[in-house]
Amino acid sequence: MSEATDAHRDLHCEQGARKGEHPGRSRNPVIKVRDIAWLEFEKPDLLRAEAFAQAFGFSTAMRSEDELQLRGGDAGAPCLIVRRGPRSRFVGTAFTAQHRADVVRLAEEIGVAARPLPESIGGLSADLVDPSGIPVRIVADTHALAPLPPQLPQVLNVGHDLLRANATQRPRRIPARVQRLGHVVLQSTRYLETLNWYLDHLGMIVSDFLYFPGQRHLGPAMSFIRCDRGDTPADHHTLAMALGPRNRYVHSAYQVSDMDALAAGGEYLRDRGYHRSWGIGRHIQGSQIFDYWRDPDGFLVEHFADGDMFDSSLEPGWAAFTATGLAQWGPPVTRDFLGITPGRESVEELRAMWRAVREHDNEFTLTRLRGLMKVASS
Repeated sequence: MSEATDAHRDLHCEQGARKGEHPGRSRNPVIKVRDIAWLEFEKPDLLRAEAFAQAFGFSTAMRSEDELQLRGGDAGAPCLIVRRGPRSRFVGTAFTAQHRADVVRLAEEIGVAARPLPESIGGLSADLVDPSGIPVRIVADTHALAPLPPQLPQVLNVGHDLLRANATQRPRRIPARVQRLGHVVLQSTRYLETLNWYLDHLGMIVSDFLYFPGQRHLGPAMSFIRCDRGDTPADHHTLAMALGPRNRYVHSAYQVSDMDALAAGGEYLRDRGYHRSWGIGRHIQGSQIFDYWRDPDGFLVEHFADGDMFDSSLEPGWAAFTATGLAQWGPPVTRDFLGITPGRESVEELRAMWRAVREHDNEFTLTRLRGLMKVASS
């Protein structure tokens, strides 16, 4: 093993790369994005979408008859842009470039025109499409919303460190105030091709690879990808991508101040009849304390706190992709989270499996299907 792999061993994964495996980064990317900016959706009922969003902890930045912009408390652009549409669907992702010139350079490389964004957002955008067919905006110079008053974390007595005396802990059951958008998880039938596209064009780097049980020799089947900020630490993953039978949104994650905010906010959501998918627990890759919920349109969204932050020096870890390997502690992973609860979504996934293995223009083969089936039972 290389020195990078050895130094990496005890940091976040038991295994590093073997000789000849994917390096997890591009040698000469076109640009290096700084962060994820926002996600875009279409939904027929904006009032229902806004009601859930406010219960989840977003604030409304802008509302019109046909568009809803939702923000966290941190300064910057909105986290979500929801437009009125005939059906509920995920539209695409936006990433923030380091500089306006990067937007222009990437647009020229791809062969598209950089164009101004609507005045409500401001700035410049290069509108791309990744190999999975998902729209990707690269933006710069957008309007920065002023920060909102934060939800302060609880003062904790940890071990023998006494920081709170003659005072009680009474976290209120209120919405967990979203601070920012942390990451999005996507599924792709062209996983490796799409992964390389993000590394080559956006300069992102892999924090951890997962492989299907017994199939490490076939290469990774999921990757947790962060922004390359050099010596400045970035989220363990801003984008995660998994191999699957269709191209789709899996979930998105939003940071809150601490575990009390996450837990009390979950009680608030539960009291209002919303559906918890899985939680509360702590992940392995990324280490986040997590709590997953379904919005009224069935989209999976996550509250998280206390995630890992890596600079560019860490090399990728490698681990088997298993259901039990998704959390260090917490309740067993649910069928709903895995997408195998009987219903319209799981039926569509089964149909997609049948189509994908019969076609020859994607990476989801019968062998890969067998590997995926092992994930839920391992």
